[in-house]
Amino acid sequence: MTQDTNLLYKLIVLFMLDQVEFPLTNSQIVEYVIDRGYTNYFTLQSVINDLVESEMIYVENVRNSSLYHIQSAGREAIEMFGDRMSSAIKEDILLYFEENRFELRNEVEITAEYYNNKKDDYFIHGVIKEKGNILLELTLNVGTKDDAVRICDHWNKNSSDVYGMLVEKLILG
Repeated sequence: MTQDTNLLYKLIVLFMLDQVEFPLTNSQIVEYVIDRGYTNYFTLQSVINDLVESEMIYVENVRNSSLYHIQSAGREAIEMFGDRMSSAIKEDILLYFEENRFELRNEVEITAEYYNNKKDDYFIHGVIKEKGNILLELTLNVGTKDDAVRICDHWNKNSSDVYGMLVEKLILG
C-alpha cells in the first residue's frame, strides 16, 4: 500500500466521521468502504487502528460494537489534506449519508447491553439518544442471561414503541 493510498483511506474514514453528528460503528465504516471496492477489510482495519493510535479518532466499545468518533486532530487533517480526496468520493459519501442517515443513526443512538451482578441476576441497560442527547435510559433487572440477551436483541426494534408508551402513560396518567 502506497502512502498516497493509505492517506486516501484515512481521509475517507475521517470525512465520513466528520459528516455525521453521531459515531459510526466499525461495521458501518467497513460496509461503505468495502462495498465501494476502495480496499480490503484488513487494510481498512489497519487504517482505522492508525487513526486511533494517532488520536485522530477515538473508539468507544458498547456491547459488541466499536463506535468511532472524530477528534479535533482528525478535523485538522481533513482541512490540511482534504483536497487529496476527489470531489466524486466526497459527493458519494454525502449521498450515502443522505440516503442512509436515519438507519445509521438508529444503529448507534439506540443501544442496549446487559451485565451480570455478583448474584444470579442480569441487568439490561437500554439507551435512546437523539442528536447525542439522552431521551430515555432504562436499567431493568431480569432473571436470566437468555432474557437479557433477548431484550437487548429486541431493544433496537421496539425502543421507540417503549418510549412512546412511557411518555403517553406518564402524561395521560
